[in-house]
Amino acid sequence: MTDASRWKATVYVGGLASAVTTANLHDAFIPFGEIVDVSLPKNDNPKIAEPHRGFAYVEYEDAEDAKEAIDNMDQSEFFGRVIRVSAAKPPKSADEGLGSKTAVWEQEGWLATHAVSEEDRLAASQAQTAVDTGAEDPMQGLEGLDVAGPKPE
Repeated sequence: MTDASRWKATVYVGGLASAVTTANLHDAFIPFGEIVDVSLPKNDNPKIAEPHRGFAYVEYEDAEDAKEAIDNMDQSEFFGRVIRVSAAKPPKSADEGLGSKTAVWEQEGWLATHAVSEEDRLAASQAQTAVDTGAEDPMQGLEGLDVAGPKPE
């Protein structure tokens, strides 16, 4: 299964109580289809007593099963809390977008959308040259006016 199809078949489950385990999640989401994996990220901060971070990912074999789980489980009560179930988003690359250590204009994705062709540069410079050489000064003919407003009669 490719990465893109894996993320289409994965659901995000948020708002989980601290007592929830992967086995509980597996049991709750198995009615909607065959589950490949249940991921319940552990808490990285040792100062917080919570065993996990309050969300999980449930990966199904089929994307249709994931849609079914979203339709049936979103805004339902689980361990005394209302949970949010939605389609999982693929993680952002650390080398792409804002917040990366690479300048935005040096990233491939940015260049693909914002690159200017040599033909466009040439057309822009020709237009600027035409404006610089042939345009009349908009202030021409106003040299003798000292006062703003209509001419006194």
